[in-house]
Amino acid sequence: MFENPTRPILAAFAFALALNGASALAAGPAPMEAALARIAHDWAQVTFTMTDEDAQNTRLKALADQAAQVVASYPDRAEPLIWEAVILSGEAKTAGTFSALGYAKQSRDLLEKAERLDYRALDGAVPTSLGALYYLVPGFPLGFGDNDKARQYLEQAVEMSPTGLDANYFYGDFLYQEGEYKQATVVLKRALTAPVNAQRPVWDTGRRAQIRDLLSKVDAKLAADG
Repeated sequence: MFENPTRPILAAFAFALALNGASALAAGPAPMEAALARIAHDWAQVTFTMTDEDAQNTRLKALADQAAQVVASYPDRAEPLIWEAVILSGEAKTAGTFSALGYAKQSRDLLEKAERLDYRALDGAVPTSLGALYYLVPGFPLGFGDNDKARQYLEQAVEMSPTGLDANYFYGDFLYQEGEYKQATVVLKRALTAPVNAQRPVWDTGRRAQIRDLLSKVDAKLAADG
């Protein structure tokens, strides 16, 4: 399934919070909301506009520290845990194979804690992000990847967020990786019907570009299969 052991971790960098819209940032106390909104903005800039890996890594480390501070301030809230998990996965982009897997495990542990606190937080961010990790990370003996768990989580994610860009993108990518091209097309096209999020333009534009790129790959596979 993977080109090399680090590929899934690099892809996990893109799993970008399953924050399907500004409403996802609106839950919770105002100080937490404001802190997460700043993190979301900066994370999108790093993920979708920066190309220098060293600069990305430096900025992500700073964002991880900020997210950890929000977690410490709101230990009973799932939202900060989800953001910290996503940022940690991003740090794997420039890490070696085993360091990258370490980041992935930390991310999974944070998401599982968020799952226990509020499984539906941030419009399905928990099942989307866990699902992405489980299919992007290598399986045993190298990692904890598990396609059965991935499918279960991603199906739950699209049930919670039927037109969510992230939920449908990662479910569509999973289906593509599994060779289920017709269903992947349905899922990815559904994602593009989501209303444009004017409050998170960098994330919205970047994710839609990824979806269109993936759709072109799916179409090529379908054409090759006749």
